[in-house]
Amino acid sequence: MHKKKRFTRELTENETLTLALFRTEWNGACQIVSMIYDDLAKCYQREAGFFTVDHEEEPALSTEFGVHEVPTILFFKKGQLIDHAVGLTAKNVLIAKIESALNPSNSQSFH
Repeated sequence: MHKKKRFTRELTENETLTLALFRTEWNGACQIVSMIYDDLAKCYQREAGFFTVDHEEEPALSTEFGVHEVPTILFFKKGQLIDHAVGLTAKNVLIAKIESALNPSNSQSFH
């Protein structure tokens, strides 16, 4: 329960972009997306927060945020869900989503 409270507080109190990857250890697509996600976390560490949630260990979080499939990445800004990516998602698509969230006025150029 402690993890759920901390995670929810981070999302609701964080003014910047926050991403949450819901994954499992055994899923091949999750392993691939996790590598991409870790790369993005390094690249955007100053602009955004990155969390990883084990879908099986934290079922209450998955239920709270409506996550039914893994991998799922949820994008939050100022505590509000603004975007998501479900399944095996290409790195360039995730970069476009991050850039769009960070620079909404420039989002047209990334599509």
